[in-house]
Amino acid sequence: MDATRRDVLRLAAALGAGAVGTGCLESSGLHRWWPIARDIFFTGTPLPADAPRSEWAGARIAAYRRLGRTGAHVSDISFGSAKVASADVVREALDRGVSYFDTSPDYADAASERAIGEAIRGRRDGLFLATKFCTPRGHLAADAPVADIVAAVEGSLARLGTDHVDLVHIHACNETERLLAPAVHEAFERLREQGKARFLGVSSHTPRLVEVMTAAIESGRFDVIMPAYSFKLWPELDRVLALARERDVGVVAMKTLKGAYHATLPELAGDAPSFAQSAFRWVLSNPNVSCLVISISETGQLDEYLAASGQLPTSDDVARLERYDAATRGLYCRPGCGACLPACPEGVAVDEVLRAEMYAERYGDPVSGRALYASLGEPASRCLGCAAPCADACPFGLELGARTRAAHALLSAAS
Repeated sequence: MDATRRDVLRLAAALGAGAVGTGCLESSGLHRWWPIARDIFFTGTPLPADAPRSEWAGARIAAYRRLGRTGAHVSDISFGSAKVASADVVREALDRGVSYFDTSPDYADAASERAIGEAIRGRRDGLFLATKFCTPRGHLAADAPVADIVAAVEGSLARLGTDHVDLVHIHACNETERLLAPAVHEAFERLREQGKARFLGVSSHTPRLVEVMTAAIESGRFDVIMPAYSFKLWPELDRVLALARERDVGVVAMKTLKGAYHATLPELAGDAPSFAQSAFRWVLSNPNVSCLVISISETGQLDEYLAASGQLPTSDDVARLERYDAATRGLYCRPGCGACLPACPEGVAVDEVLRAEMYAERYGDPVSGRALYASLGEPASRCLGCAAPCADACPFGLELGARTRAAHALLSAAS
């Protein structure tokens, strides 16, 4: 029987209070979960939740987890490369024990793949390398010819300087038709037969996330799923992750910082230095999560992020996340929601518009934000003269008309 989130967190609280003896665990009823919690969390020495920055310096990976039926054991905190253009930080991540690297041709106009390729030269063994069915110009269409899909992955292999990738994802998938497109699956089978790709995955952070991820698991074709997953984000995801574990499908969590407002809201300034660590510990407290991927582009991020590896969440972590949730309730557009979309008479992809705004404003990446917005056709231009019937459509209180107009001003080519 799998441990539940509640039991694991109760065990964390018991341990945090010093209840580490066998008798204490027996009396609390939590002894049956100790082997799971021990294997998940105590593969290294945890650091205090509020460790000063100097104590994070040189942090290393302290825990590895099995990635479903791939059989690979990967670093619990893994390397996302959306903003990487230099091999140096990748090499340092390798030196510190990071073993899973996620990339894509459309990250930094393929500079991400080239940087990883340069860094892993001579060090490919033991690494788990994931990329996407994609080109530097963007996603491949669902009806792209098989030869084009194969060629796109071969382009990734050339940039990465390797003869195979361990995992290739259907990238940012928002519909089951694309998920199960025959050409994609035929292309993957060819790549696998040729030894160029070992496993198949899918990533998603769209309003149909639960539907897409459930379909992927139930199809039996996918070895790994990569959903958006963070504190108090759509409880129904827990059911999907439990199903993934039941079917031995690996789970790579992304978007774990829930908008990254901690760096921009004054009321969260006191929590900012360790918010990411709290978020990571909470995500990894779910035994159905294999690892999480976070975008890393500098040494300071390695120090901060890897300091959370192998750790139990504490009551301080949960309190910090609760404060963040309260402060951002009316600001954050939640992946996998889409409740507002039927209210728009113009069919504006409000969720995608606000995702582009998030990249530009909170992630400090205006180039990616504007590129995403341009790829959508700058749809929020239609909001400029609209009476905003969407005004009350967000169940979390986002002021949608004002937000989409502001996003257009920030992201449009004319700004």
